[in-house]
Amino acid sequence: MANQILEENKTAPFLQTRAKKRLFVGFLLLAILFCTGLLAICWYIASPGLSQIWEPLPALVGGLFALVMLLGLWGVATIVFAVLGLPYLPLFKRQTYSLINLLFPLAVRIGSLFGISKRQLEGSFITVSNLMFDRMNIKVPAERLLVITPHCLQLATCPHKITRDPHNCKRCGGCDIGSLVTLSEEMGFHFFVATGGTLARQVVKEKRPKAVLAIACERDLMSGIQDVYPLPAVGVLNIRPNGPCYNTHVDIEEVRRELEKLIEK
Repeated sequence: MANQILEENKTAPFLQTRAKKRLFVGFLLLAILFCTGLLAICWYIASPGLSQIWEPLPALVGGLFALVMLLGLWGVATIVFAVLGLPYLPLFKRQTYSLINLLFPLAVRIGSLFGISKRQLEGSFITVSNLMFDRMNIKVPAERLLVITPHCLQLATCPHKITRDPHNCKRCGGCDIGSLVTLSEEMGFHFFVATGGTLARQVVKEKRPKAVLAIACERDLMSGIQDVYPLPAVGVLNIRPNGPCYNTHVDIEEVRRELEKLIEK
């Protein structure tokens, strides 16, 4: 079944991929416009009272609201330029991720009105984030690259403990861990299997890599990419033929392609 899912992903039409990139941007923009309208209404209602406190106060508050919204729109514009392949300045990128964190729940609620699930929006964010880092043409030495995977990538019945030391894997072929260990030896990057987000963040702090490639589900990738920023982080979605967090898989060739983009020759 995993092979079937892989084939479906590989044969997905270009227009579908393009729509996926635009999905997150569109609903993030709707969320910002909704907040802009809400702030405008609040300012209009509060202006008479503010003017009684101090006459210039309504103008100052209105200017502050406008500045916040302009910064939000700048963040969306940065993402749009990256998606369209246009030049852009990666200014305020950390603030852009903070804005995404703040507005994502609202974007999810708006998306649900249109039949769009949270998982679809998270997947769209990962695609856009990968594209933005790809556009920055980041290259790091292999020994300064960290690849992190969830423990559910290991076969559930395997008796060998590979968290913290994936080289304990016997490479029986029952799961994808063995292929990733072989790939790490071939390409020279650090490979780690984590039991959760807390341990993954701890490893990033200890290893001090210059870039991270993470394999996980949509939710964990989205939170992880934002947590480690400004460290470059590329996300590769796992494949879940048995449901979440159980005997998952990953497209090894996709992982190799992303690594080849990151590693200095």
